[in-house]
Amino acid sequence: MVDARGEVLICQRPSGKIAAGKWEFPGGKIERGESAADALRRELHEELGIAVRAMRPLIRVRHDYSDRTVVLDTWQVTAWDGELVAHDGQAFAWSAPDRLPEWDLLAADVPIVRALRLPAHYALTRPAMPRAEIERGLAQLPRGALLRLRLPGAADAEYAALARALAPRCRERGIGLMLDRDPVMVTEVGARGFHATVARLQTLDRRPVPEGCWFGASCHTRAELERARALGADFAVLGPVKPTATHPEAAGIGWSAFAEAAREANLPVYAIGGLAATDLEHAWSSGAQGIAGISGYWRDSPSAAGGGSRSSAGMP
Repeated sequence: MVDARGEVLICQRPSGKIAAGKWEFPGGKIERGESAADALRRELHEELGIAVRAMRPLIRVRHDYSDRTVVLDTWQVTAWDGELVAHDGQAFAWSAPDRLPEWDLLAADVPIVRALRLPAHYALTRPAMPRAEIERGLAQLPRGALLRLRLPGAADAEYAALARALAPRCRERGIGLMLDRDPVMVTEVGARGFHATVARLQTLDRRPVPEGCWFGASCHTRAELERARALGADFAVLGPVKPTATHPEAAGIGWSAFAEAAREANLPVYAIGGLAATDLEHAWSSGAQGIAGISGYWRDSPSAAGGGSRSSAGMP
């Protein structure tokens, strides 16, 4: 449950229950014959006395405890009727998403916290995008979005200089700058995190950045998603979902295959490839964290000529 201030509701497990004193997100078990959405409406009414008016899928999490395995079908509730009443006697509190790691939450909730903290939009720069064009385009990006500085043709020194120049500008606008060269550069320039390409992902043997930085990875397959998760990635980017302008020869995997892979990924997954802002609701319903792309985020830039309004990106 997320209120108008963007804060998230957490509840403390009462004494007498397993893991008493731990904090968790409200919800409960799905009964035979119920959909996940119907179960959530019922549980929130029984536990907190509210009637849900608006919600969407957030993430599906599988967690293995020592004595059991749980699967959490998690939804984000943004509108409801009624005042909160703790019918089970549980304490509850509201927390900003970035403060959730400070609470003593159940271990199974860690991927949910990541999903709540990550934005719905992940923009990529054009492969040869000039600095001035990037800086002008920052105003077009949704506040809170991530931005991957993807300049494969730039020399390392040129890339590092640009990252240093962009980092403070991105922070001013609430944009999370993601780098894809030397992971050490992330903390040196004050960027938000590191993005591993498909090829780079295969060479890593451990998480390349500290826990305070985001670690994302490009993936094409379930095996790559599993590798990203095993290395401690906070999120992945999966696609292409549809054919793209940059890689028209590559057939997209389609929403059905994306949804199936995202459902088993156990981490937030962005959809990429031939997508526009109008695809966001469909992406959410398919289990995506949000959408990633290029063209749709830089529509007014000179190098966007001929690119239309679709957000297209390949998966290097």
